[in-house]
Amino acid sequence: MKHYYLQTNEDEDLVASVVVYAKAQEVELVLVDIASVETLAIEEGEHLLVSASLEEIKKVLHLASEKNFSVGIIPRAEQKEFKSTFELPSKLEEQVDLALKPCDKKLDLLYCDEHLVLQEVVIGEVPPLDSFSTSVEKLSVWERLKSSFSMIKKMNALTHTSFIVTTAKEKVLNFSAIGAVGVEYDNSTFASKLIDKHLKFNDARLSLVVLSPSSIFEYMGYIFQSHILKQTPKTLPSSVGYIHSHKLHIEAEKELSVTIDSVNSLHTPVTLETKAEALCLSVGEKFWEKSSAVKEIKESVKVEHLPSDKEMATYLEESIPLFSHASHEQFSSLFVSLREESKLNATFMTLLILASMIATFGLYINSASVIIGAMLLAPLMQPIVGVSMGLLRQDTSLFLDGAKTVLIGVLAVIFSAVFISWLVPLERLTSEMNGRLSPTILDMMVAIVSGVAAAYAKSNEKIVGSLAGVAIAVALVPPLAVSGIGLAWGEWSMFGSALLLFITNLVGIVLAASFTFLMLGFSPVAVAKRGIFYALVLVAIVSVPLSVSFVKMKHDIDITEQLSSFKTTIHQKNIYLKNIVLHGKEVRCEVVASDILSSGEKRELKDLIAKEISEEIGEEVRVLVSFWYEL
Repeated sequence: MKHYYLQTNEDEDLVASVVVYAKAQEVELVLVDIASVETLAIEEGEHLLVSASLEEIKKVLHLASEKNFSVGIIPRAEQKEFKSTFELPSKLEEQVDLALKPCDKKLDLLYCDEHLVLQEVVIGEVPPLDSFSTSVEKLSVWERLKSSFSMIKKMNALTHTSFIVTTAKEKVLNFSAIGAVGVEYDNSTFASKLIDKHLKFNDARLSLVVLSPSSIFEYMGYIFQSHILKQTPKTLPSSVGYIHSHKLHIEAEKELSVTIDSVNSLHTPVTLETKAEALCLSVGEKFWEKSSAVKEIKESVKVEHLPSDKEMATYLEESIPLFSHASHEQFSSLFVSLREESKLNATFMTLLILASMIATFGLYINSASVIIGAMLLAPLMQPIVGVSMGLLRQDTSLFLDGAKTVLIGVLAVIFSAVFISWLVPLERLTSEMNGRLSPTILDMMVAIVSGVAAAYAKSNEKIVGSLAGVAIAVALVPPLAVSGIGLAWGEWSMFGSALLLFITNLVGIVLAASFTFLMLGFSPVAVAKRGIFYALVLVAIVSVPLSVSFVKMKHDIDITEQLSSFKTTIHQKNIYLKNIVLHGKEVRCEVVASDILSSGEKRELKDLIAKEISEEIGEEVRVLVSFWYEL
């Protein structure tokens, strides 16, 4: 058996090894300098081998597609990405065996302005989409970290430009991006890994993967996932889009470099086109397994989530911001809604007073379900979100409207609770009331998280209904109702503690919602600094009594746990404590004894309990107990 073997003088050692192995397999190789390939008399259906540089191999493959002969490639040691793309073996003997087998399956070929593309065509700057995951996986954690930081540092130089892409079916797509990667096969780049389910070797389609980060945080998230965690996102990242088509004409408002298989050779505009079933190439079995033969010529586009309006494109062309920038449409829609909801009106007051009445009665009858119903009905969250945006944007009108509505709403709730308390002839502190009298720093954490959820839900029309859940989580009306009850009873401590819980929720929501709106791009950082600072100051002030309360709560829990493990024996009578409640220097608990205690034994027990916790709360301990006896 005889085969032509196209080679260069640079591959002398490789060629010598191949020839020796082929001869052992009773295969004769006719060596031909690759420079004379076009003058070589090659018949249709013939099979030949090649070892050369990537550019020289591409010339042979282009000729093979025109003259309809098959090719087997024996790659150089440094052509790792090429071997990975076509799943070629790592051992020389296996490479030669594969290259000697003619292939009857035909591959599509990708061309960029008549230039053959074997691995990828990169338009603009798209790190890390154009990186090969096979190379990254071999790096140490430290090397991956350095690579990630290097890409992040380059963000200052990366800017968006407007793209106009016309598909084979004359569909015109407009979006803003920093660049794109065109691929034909699953070649182990991060771009191909994101869309590997769509990549087939003979579907007559090319794939363009577009990178369009709207914030540095968004970009950092993708780099962290791909480079540090070495994970491929299960869903397409918000900064990435794709287009599958037979042909794409790509224009960019700003001229971008076009790199074909790591060689920078063109500039936009360019045309990418697939030549269907153009080449018989001997590739590894895994190549067929990961790219099943499916005839699929339907165009597929997913770029609608990328920045597309002119205002957004102009903003991103200057530099990629730290946080994403809301579009004019998003900004206008949200502000119209917030301005309307921040104004005091009859509907707001009616719903709020009804919610106050329901909450107050729910507190008296100690019903959590009734109180939750009041939380759902109360519209107090809406103007608070408006206050957050007004503070963030330094929008005096929006801030004052929201603050006025919140203040009048707070007074309405308190005085509604006072009025009901005067009508109800009961002064019994229920557990639902008591639950609002000891706010701690944990309540601030709940308020902050709820504020994030409220702002995010408000900025997204699809999930705005989630505000009801946020209202339940943060509970604005019930603590105000408890304050009103305390005011009616003349219990100033009750009034102040419950009001502190409401203030905690209020400042926590304002801070978190303002910061969330900033991250979502509804305000420039320069404008937002002052508002965020004011909110932080308020949170810091409120956090002082909350921290003190938290420390006290932790102290009480420690003492309670200490008494829960208390066991003693007095005159052969076994004794332990349960249901322990601590109020300052007063201990209330149930004493379980194996027999009735005498007066002297009771005094001895009291001294033992006081001694057990004297270091924590002092010697003056008052002990109130009820006795249970085990039979």
